[in-house]
Formats: sequence, C-alpha cells, structure tokens
Amino acid sequence: METILLLVHVFLALGLVVLVLLQRSEGGALGIGGGGAMDGLVSARGAGNLLTRWTGILAACFIATSLILAITAGNNNDRKSIVDQPISTKQPTPESKPTKPLVPVGK
Repeated sequence: METILLLVHVFLALGLVVLVLLQRSEGGALGIGGGGAMDGLVSARGAGNLLTRWTGILAACFIATSLILAITAGNNNDRKSIVDQPISTKQPTPESKPTKPLVPVGK
C-alpha cells in the first residue's frame, strides 16, 4: 500500500512541476499563450485559468498524499532508533597483553 501511495506521490510531484512550468510567467517570456497559440482549443486566458485550476487540484492531492505517507510512517513501530536503545554500562574487558611487541623493534 505504501509503495503504491509513494508512486502516486512521485507522479503528482512530476505533474505539478510540469504544470507550474507550463504556466505563463508575469513577464510573458516563458509559458504558453503567447499570441493566441491555442485559438483552436481555448483562449489564452482560458488556458491560463485551466492550468491554474489543475495546479491547485494537483497541489491539494500532493499535500494529501504527503500527510497520508507521514501518518503511515509514524504508525510503523517495527523500527527503533539507535537513540532509543539502552546504553550498555559494561566496560570492555582488556584482552591479554601480547608477549611480543606487535611492531618490530630495532636490535
């Protein structure tokens, strides 16, 4: 279930990025609607309203999936943090000292 929801979330994010990039900027340098490019389908103003509406819908769905994923991740009690583990008070026992030096010593 979480995997499917995560895939939907990724596709919503990609769709949201595409819709934002398609929208007309304030300067008019980017986006659609320059010179009535969509006269056959809808007007430039109508296309802008349509893109704005779909951006809002996708943003609401993106936020909803974000909340659902956060809730499902919070309800998973199987994993524990390292911080939650008890601290060991045992001191490590020193190993027996080697009889010979580990590093060669000059003669």
